[in-house]
Amino acid sequence: MPPDNVDLSLMAAERDASPERFRRRASNEIERVLSASSASSSSSTSIAPDHPPFTRNMSRISTQNDLERHPTELSRIHTARSQHQSTVGSGVRSRTSTRAEKKPLPPFGAGKAYPPPLPAQEEYVVEFDGPQDPLHAQNWALRKKILTAAMLGYTTMTSAFTSSIFSAATMTVSRVYGVGTEVGLLGTTFYVLGFAFGPTLWAPLSELRGRRLPLVLSMFGFTVFSAGCATGKDIQTILICRFFSGFFGACPLAVVAAVFSDMFDNKTRGIAVTLFSMAVFTGPLLAPFIGGFIVDSYLGWRWTEYLATIMGGTALILDFIFLEETYPPVILIEKAAELRRRTKNWGIHAKQEEIEVDFRELVTKNFSRPLRLLFTEPIILFLSIYMSFIYGILYLFLTAYPLVFVGVHGFSSGQSGLTFFGMIAGQVIAGAVVLAQQPWYMRKLTANNGLPVPEWRLPSIMAGGIAFAIGIFWFGWTGYNPNIHWAAPAASGVFTGFGLMSIFLQALNYLVDAYLMFAASAIAGNTFMRSLCGAGFPLFARQMFDGLGIQWASTLLGCVAVCLAPIPFVLYKYGHKIRAKSAYAPTFNAPAEPPAEEHEEESHGEKDGEEAAARANAPLREGDANGAKETV
Repeated sequence: MPPDNVDLSLMAAERDASPERFRRRASNEIERVLSASSASSSSSTSIAPDHPPFTRNMSRISTQNDLERHPTELSRIHTARSQHQSTVGSGVRSRTSTRAEKKPLPPFGAGKAYPPPLPAQEEYVVEFDGPQDPLHAQNWALRKKILTAAMLGYTTMTSAFTSSIFSAATMTVSRVYGVGTEVGLLGTTFYVLGFAFGPTLWAPLSELRGRRLPLVLSMFGFTVFSAGCATGKDIQTILICRFFSGFFGACPLAVVAAVFSDMFDNKTRGIAVTLFSMAVFTGPLLAPFIGGFIVDSYLGWRWTEYLATIMGGTALILDFIFLEETYPPVILIEKAAELRRRTKNWGIHAKQEEIEVDFRELVTKNFSRPLRLLFTEPIILFLSIYMSFIYGILYLFLTAYPLVFVGVHGFSSGQSGLTFFGMIAGQVIAGAVVLAQQPWYMRKLTANNGLPVPEWRLPSIMAGGIAFAIGIFWFGWTGYNPNIHWAAPAASGVFTGFGLMSIFLQALNYLVDAYLMFAASAIAGNTFMRSLCGAGFPLFARQMFDGLGIQWASTLLGCVAVCLAPIPFVLYKYGHKIRAKSAYAPTFNAPAEPPAEEHEEESHGEKDGEEAAARANAPLREGDANGAKETV
């Protein structure tokens, strides 16, 4: 009989004779016994024949019975498995081994025969030690979570802040380098284009190597290219550096929300993501007045980029020194590495370490599928069109506000930037309203057995759409006339800011609730479209406002906002019917089945997640909903 079978037979006999010896041991006990056994040999496989079978087979003791008593732990294990299976490189067709299966095995080498088969790989996969494992980021102390959130909020605001600070220097740069205003505007456009393409790298990297590595790398690149822009000797260098600043700066926008998902559970995640979103959207509005005062001072336009460099360098230092890994699969990689080193058992590993990166799947999951969802799913398409228009208006106002407050009311660039505080106030109000709705939302979620109904998010979008349209009309018809006090158009920003934040916050939540396991792809397609609009709108803003006049250009934009405002109303009434016909969105009535081509490309864990997220005629358990959202 092979040695493994002998071991198993002896172990079974000992278990029957002395069941108390085989109780589950604490982590420190297991480490002590394994260390003692490893002291007599250089490897876990070279144990002396006279060692007791129990010592030889310590790592094979099942913990399934213990895990069954911890539903929270089982939920986290399911989430980690889903994350592993949904990550780039984990698909069945992506494995390099499957491509070589048709080829004969090469010789083992050096005249050696093939070694006997190893025990089941799953026995050596590390997991978290119960629901209160301090390694899991959700079990960190509240003070540590708040400090980490504040640090990452600053990192995110730095990236968003830099996107618009260059707009204050557009006219000066155009004059210094002898180019047209449109070319000067490319400094803002190229940065936002970097926002469109950056997540295609940073999002999968954060799933493969964790959150900390891409954040530190991106802030290093952001700082370097911001410095390059500040010292650029020609317009080409400045524009190229602005693009790569945006490309690297896109990482916090794509990854920090995922960090909050790692640290906070469903009860607190809404608050954290709301504060994160406020950092994303208030950043571009804080920059114009600071940039305006810098450009008007003796410092000159280059200090707008030197300031971005200083802020980026500060974020880099903070993230490098204080940021700890929060992504559960990568935390388990670090745990497995420590166990391998201390126990000399080379078979111990984390599930994430089984991943093999495949370029074809990288393209499919991070570019092809998001675009396919964008143009084939009506909910994603129309909501993305709406959000793209809103996002484009945000960057268009970087040109429109100076036309009103500098051109009509005679403000300086710095004074003109201060008028954006109306929009900031509106965003703060919207954030406060969303936070105030959290208890109401949690009551409905609890009453529905933890199953989120996407349409609960839409009333805020409805109110935001109406407020946003009112704000645009108000801005245009009070801003064109110098006889109307400047405070009137500035006050319109309260409505536009409220609408912008209400629409964005709840529209993103709606996509997450509606698509669960495919929400990452849905949001990726949405981000790509709206970033293109954010890059393009400033290019025609001046021509439109100069050609049509401030009042009629605003009227045109307001009419477009009115035409798009019914979208959330339609989704509120018919959204569940549209999702029922979707191949991706889970519904109450039937499990969400992806199309045939997805069955080949999606991994088994992803399908399991979809089934868990959309069981037929049965509500989700809270753990399932948490797992689906955390995977997103």
